Amino acid sequence: MENQGASVVITHHILDGKEQQYEKWLDEIVPITKNSNGFIDLQIVRPIPHLTFVYTVIIRFDTIENLKIWMESDDRKMLIKKANPFFRKNDKYQIKSGLDFLFNAENEGNKIPVRWKQFLVTWSAIYPLSLVIPLLALPFLRFLQIPAYHYFDALVNSGFIVFLMVFAVMPNYTKLIKKWLYK
Repeated sequence: MENQGASVVITHHILDGKEQQYEKWLDEIVPITKNSNGFIDLQIVRPIPHLTFVYTVIIRFDTIENLKIWMESDDRKMLIKKANPFFRKNDKYQIKSGLDFLFNAENEGNKIPVRWKQFLVTWSAIYPLSLVIPLLALPFLRFLQIPAYHYFDALVNSGFIVFLMVFAVMPNYTKLIKKWLYK
């Protein structure tokens, strides 16, 4: 079986007024995570001020074994204990191989669709977003008088697309097509 990497999606519900302390904690844990064996990358989806309070951290490792070693490490346990006073709810995470976390149907247990179906579903969701998001985001950036810069524009567009994919599109899209997807 080919190595498809592994991802963990961590959600932290932060108490009101504890965001700055949590951000300092992130400054402490992120470099340690990046120095872990097999680390590939991570993204932090921050809450929208005065609207949401959930931080979502997506971390990718080269193998599920290396990811599990990090998640169960003494360093991480010590840092989670240090951050517990900032959490509204306990540290919560899900480990999946590849991009399987996008296809996590709660009522399907641990069943994951075959890769070619994952590819078609992901592509069919990203394609329309990649057409629509720039049409909405770029005029808004220009309205805010942020000058056109290809790399920044791409960063903003891709950020919106990934955010929508993870939190809005895929959870609903996979429910809609679950009979075909998990067949």
